[in-house]
Amino acid sequence: MATLPPSGSTRSGTVRSHARRLALVLSSTVIASVAILTAAAPAGAVVTKVEVAPGTTAEVGLQPRESKAVYEGTETASQFANTGEGAVLHSNQTYVIYWDPTDHYHGDWQGLIDTFMQGLGAESGSTENVFAVDSQYTDTTNQPASYRSNFMGAYTDTNKYPVSGCTDPAPLKLTDQLVIEGFHTPVCLTDEQIREELKAFIALHGLPKGMGPIYYLLTPPGVTVCVDGEATHCSDYSGSEAEASYLDSFCSYHSAVNPDAANPGVAKSGDANTILYSVVPWTAGGQGDYHLAPGDQTSAYACQDGGFDPSTNPIEQKEHAREKSKKELEEFKEKTAEEKAKIEATERLEGPHEEEPNQAGRGPDGSYDSGLADLIVNQIAVEQQNTVTNPLLNAWQDPAHNEATDECRNFFATGSLGGSSGANQETEAGSLSNTALGAHRYYLNTAFNLAALRLPYPGVPCIGNINLVPEFTAPNPVNTHEVVALDGMESDITLDATSHFASPGEITTTYATYTWTIRNPNGEVEKEFTGFAPGAPACTAPWLSKCAASEFYSFEYGGTYTVTLNVRDVGGNESSVTKAITVKGPLRSSEKSPGGSSSSTPPGSAGASAGATPGSGSGSGSGSGSQSALQATATVLSRSLRNVLSGGLLVSYAVNEQVAGRFEVLLAASTARRIRLHGPLATGLPAGTPPEIVVAKAILVTTKGGHSKLKIEFGKSAAARLRHLGKVSLMVRLLVRNASHSAPTSTTVLSLVTLEH
Repeated sequence: MATLPPSGSTRSGTVRSHARRLALVLSSTVIASVAILTAAAPAGAVVTKVEVAPGTTAEVGLQPRESKAVYEGTETASQFANTGEGAVLHSNQTYVIYWDPTDHYHGDWQGLIDTFMQGLGAESGSTENVFAVDSQYTDTTNQPASYRSNFMGAYTDTNKYPVSGCTDPAPLKLTDQLVIEGFHTPVCLTDEQIREELKAFIALHGLPKGMGPIYYLLTPPGVTVCVDGEATHCSDYSGSEAEASYLDSFCSYHSAVNPDAANPGVAKSGDANTILYSVVPWTAGGQGDYHLAPGDQTSAYACQDGGFDPSTNPIEQKEHAREKSKKELEEFKEKTAEEKAKIEATERLEGPHEEEPNQAGRGPDGSYDSGLADLIVNQIAVEQQNTVTNPLLNAWQDPAHNEATDECRNFFATGSLGGSSGANQETEAGSLSNTALGAHRYYLNTAFNLAALRLPYPGVPCIGNINLVPEFTAPNPVNTHEVVALDGMESDITLDATSHFASPGEITTTYATYTWTIRNPNGEVEKEFTGFAPGAPACTAPWLSKCAASEFYSFEYGGTYTVTLNVRDVGGNESSVTKAITVKGPLRSSEKSPGGSSSSTPPGSAGASAGATPGSGSGSGSGSGSQSALQATATVLSRSLRNVLSGGLLVSYAVNEQVAGRFEVLLAASTARRIRLHGPLATGLPAGTPPEIVVAKAILVTTKGGHSKLKIEFGKSAAARLRHLGKVSLMVRLLVRNASHSAPTSTTVLSLVTLEH
């Protein structure tokens, strides 16, 4: 098996290779479809119309059992659209219902699933997982399918199963001596029976309906679900992978009960009586579950990643046993039957197998099957994305009826891949993971990023999270009236384009917006401009709107100016970065240096080390315009984020008299939310400054004027969160007062610094 990079390492080479591959596709005059990585077609339709009862048809969104290909966008991915102008979910509330009258859905499985659902809700608004990708998909309200989910809890439904409404293609074996007679209740349920149970359950418990609640109905091993009475599309199958029973089988599906669907408006967007639901039968196999017959202890990688190993490069490689040399083959013939069995068992572990990042050794029932629930978790994640973006089966899909997750089926590679692809002997499963929700990690299929087909950078079509990193490089010190350029196109914006419903039947594209704010040395807004990035049609002649990703500007007066770039992506996420620009020349009259004469060098800039951002402050209160006014400067000397988090942020400061005060390290609140770092909101910042939180402090007390250095140390929690960032911009604020009784004054000094690992 391939060796994984250290935990936290990126697989940028793999991601970039796919981005380059996509770029070649997009280079043609008409956007072509993204190539399929292999020639195999998906196993069966995805959004499928089936006969749920005699004379009654319904559409369901199937997740087919598929193991033959990795997709990075399908042949029709470029046509992925909300052509039916169907609704998306702008927020949702999730319920998990275990229909389990025989008490066979293990408690450790339920615990893992419920914890995942709670984490999915708790992380709402985060950009760090796959669910954030959905927020680029809109409906006719032009509001996105926002990542706003709330877990409402789980419940075990003990209502007895009805008589089987279909014939199970491969019933659970109950003849093995390890199976307790009557412990399982083999039954085959149709979607019609599932719907009737859901409607009765919701009515009995007074649960909500409408275009917000999503009900996940889960069934234990031994219960097969078929979406049609003829049992052609079932969660179980018989025969080989080439036979229809397998090709038409599925791992999960979602649909909607809409009793008023005869009304065209309701059919398109739902109403208060709509029931959104997803059915996730037990399609996780039975490896490590010693209570099942040997024939039922099967691997279910076809309902996960298809047996492909994302730790290899390229990721199109399937897991496979190492090929034996001629000598090894000859030696194998001489082995005893017991020795051969051990070798074959090892080779089986090297072949295609599932991944269980939460496998936890022997469970309460004596088996090694707790991690099987990881496969169910992935199915829930798939159906959550498809339900949010296509709740009534008439919204986001391509002409082949592939939904959002189908465009990236079996594609699990992300920059946060952790664990090992090597299989454990007891579980016969690896431990790969690629997503963190709270304190737990999961292995989730990546999501389709349609924005990658609309603008070429970053241009990665299958992703596990989104980036929103505004960036520009501040010019070197300049003179007044010289023109400087501000290049916001350095920014890494994943969701940079989406569909805009201009009028019935007219769909255009809208783009991320860039806002520049320039503040003078007093913190007052001197200039602000907003517009789209290049690539937007509005940014071509005759310029229907401002193209603001890159700008030119000149400064009339000297001093230290701050420039803030704020980016709002098409999902409504916002982030900003602030940097300082030193301008040499006469100060504005209100910015005269102590003593009354103007200065060509802003206070505090002398002696600043290369690359550091100088800070300066002027006194407030009596005496601030005299030679005796309180003066202070501060310069950040640190460069390395890694060193700062372990040893503290080194700051050089100077004061002209005895002072008392403090240093504060401030972080943009938008960045803090992204890394889940909490802290008090900074107050007293110049008007118009984006919200900042205080992430570190240090007290400063001097007995006289002079200059020195000081280290500002970060707490363990803050350091742990900041360590996840490759680069971060911080604002360092020095607030001091002097000790004079006759002329008490205070001053504030702001310094900006960008740290990288």
